Amino acid sequence: MSDRLSTLAHDESAPPRPRAALEIPGLLRAWRAQAGRKLGRGKPLTQAEVAAELGMSVRWYRDVERGGPGRLSPTTADRLGEVLLLGPDERMALRRFVAGDRPPTRTSGALPTGSLQALLDMQMPYPAYCTDGVWDLVACNQAMKEWFPWVHEPRANLLRWALASREARDQFVHWPEHAATYLAQLRFALAATPGNAELGALRDELLRNPQCRRLWEEEPRVVAYGDGHRFALRLPRFGRQQISVVSHVLVPAYHPDLRFVVLTCAEGGGGG
Repeated sequence: MSDRLSTLAHDESAPPRPRAALEIPGLLRAWRAQAGRKLGRGKPLTQAEVAAELGMSVRWYRDVERGGPGRLSPTTADRLGEVLLLGPDERMALRRFVAGDRPPTRTSGALPTGSLQALLDMQMPYPAYCTDGVWDLVACNQAMKEWFPWVHEPRANLLRWALASREARDQFVHWPEHAATYLAQLRFALAATPGNAELGALRDELLRNPQCRRLWEEEPRVVAYGDGHRFALRLPRFGRQQISVVSHVLVPAYHPDLRFVVLTCAEGGGGG
């Protein structure tokens, strides 16, 4: 057994261990494989190829993928994003990991609840809500309550409802596509804030569902925010007539761990 583990530890083509794959060092290996596919090679870029493009030694880059002593500077991280053909959200996750720029933990006493609620109410008749770093609902307006009654639940959590509830699977048209986007946001949060116990617990809870685990394992996709995400719903509020909406995401000043979200109807999408 020890020989087998030793072999895996040095096999750059072996998939990262489940826990290791949740943070940037583990994702780098998956992104190398993805880059190979994008280039039409049918196999991952090798560690040697990536190291050569960065002007570094193979040993140095191997340590980076293991989460060891190899350290990435912001400049090297940007170049690595180019080499691995990463998208903007993946590059943002990599930069945050390198810079250690992690949003502060929310404290309820520090929230601008009055002004935040007033701003949410101004978005009527469109649903608007605010969630924290683990997608717990902080506040919402009346339209959100009417469209999505789950917000009345104790410690209502957007990801828990969207990914684990039977109601959400019934109301989201093409639920797997929408669920994959939420899981990609969770992966971004985990990569950008390694060691976050609440996020880890939420991930473990959601991945106990076989469908969520399958979507999670399909590709190493990360999404920073769902801004501009379009999706279709069939809600009891509208007699289950299909409506199309667009998600608009803002980050409140001085509270970068919060997400301020407004749902508007896509052109010709009905609702109101």
